[in-house]
Amino acid sequence: MQNIKNVIFDYGNVIFDIDFRIAQNAFQKLGVTDIESFFAHKGHNQLFDDLETGSISPAEFRAGIRKAANNNDLTDQQIDDAWNSLLIGTIQENHDLLLKVKEKYRTFLLSNNNEIHYNWIINYLKTTFKINNYDDYFEKAYFSQHMKLRKPNTNIFEQVIKENNLNPAETLFIDDSPQHIEGAKKVGLQTLLMTEKPAQLKDFLKKNGIL
Repeated sequence: MQNIKNVIFDYGNVIFDIDFRIAQNAFQKLGVTDIESFFAHKGHNQLFDDLETGSISPAEFRAGIRKAANNNDLTDQQIDDAWNSLLIGTIQENHDLLLKVKEKYRTFLLSNNNEIHYNWIINYLKTTFKINNYDDYFEKAYFSQHMKLRKPNTNIFEQVIKENNLNPAETLFIDDSPQHIEGAKKVGLQTLLMTEKPAQLKDFLKKNGIL
């Protein structure tokens, strides 16, 4: 990669392992049918976009799951457990790696996230790694539910660029979703599609000349 001064990282399946299939199976067990159109990596029910942009509350999301499962008796815990089941975890090496990349570039995190997942992740980081949040690992960490925006829409990239006075031509965006990569390209960012697992992040960055 040439003339890179800034790196924007996605979170899920770049730094942190997630598996959509586990959540698909969990939702099916709750009674949700037609799971491929309801929730998948490349497309899903509007319910998930609305949660990720903070347009609906966790309580409203859970009500939507009960409706989709045709089961008003589902508890909040059952729904949260199914939803959080896709969250696998990360490794200490990736946190060390992020600090190393931060020494060389201005670095940012840009994640489509939501309140239910965010709370689980923060608790996981505290209990597993004694980390309170990602403030020390990036110049700034951006989460869709706080921004009221989500990838791949160009306005979320434009906000990060504007707030941090970034030159898109000197800024690399790394994500595992092709549709998010396309959104980033529209605003002039350089891009890399992450095809390896998060455990191979170091090798991926070395292969592409970032380290």
